[in-house]
Amino acid sequence: MSDNKITMPLSKEVAKSLKAGDYVYLTGVIYTARDAAHKRMYEALMEGKELPLDIKGNTIYYMGPSPAREGRPIGSAGPTTATRMDKYAPKLLDLGLIGMIGKGKRKQEVKDAIVRNGAVYFAAVGGAGALLSKCIKKSTMIAYDDLGTEAIRELYVEDFPVIVVIDSEGNDLYEEAVKNL
Repeated sequence: MSDNKITMPLSKEVAKSLKAGDYVYLTGVIYTARDAAHKRMYEALMEGKELPLDIKGNTIYYMGPSPAREGRPIGSAGPTTATRMDKYAPKLLDLGLIGMIGKGKRKQEVKDAIVRNGAVYFAAVGGAGALLSKCIKKSTMIAYDDLGTEAIRELYVEDFPVIVVIDSEGNDLYEEAVKNL
């Protein structure tokens, strides 16, 4: 395991260099989207419409923030369970999404799409939303404002801590940890 400081957006080369278990600190632009936003994006794609953001080469953080406190760009910003996005993730990965941040396991279809596309799945620490929000320096709503906390936001993060859970070769930190018990 190693520590890596990465400038976002994530390149294919950097994504492929990451290994399950690596600690990573992200700096740059990532996007937020949860269940409702993923459903809307998927429906737009099925109707042949454009997505509200260029998914190619970007990373989505599965998070719905709490309201911002005075002087802060965002409130508590902890991850949500990734499996709720699993029915949409393979399609987005095939369109060029390179990174996902959430918590918990992923279905085999998502793992297959991660490998097929040289992508990566990161975990952020659940329950640490207040601490994670301190790494978010700017938050801009870019789509689906009517969804409130589930709207799509563009975030600028500095040294945002995550762990590689599933790497581009399909190695899964959760599965490896169970084998080593």
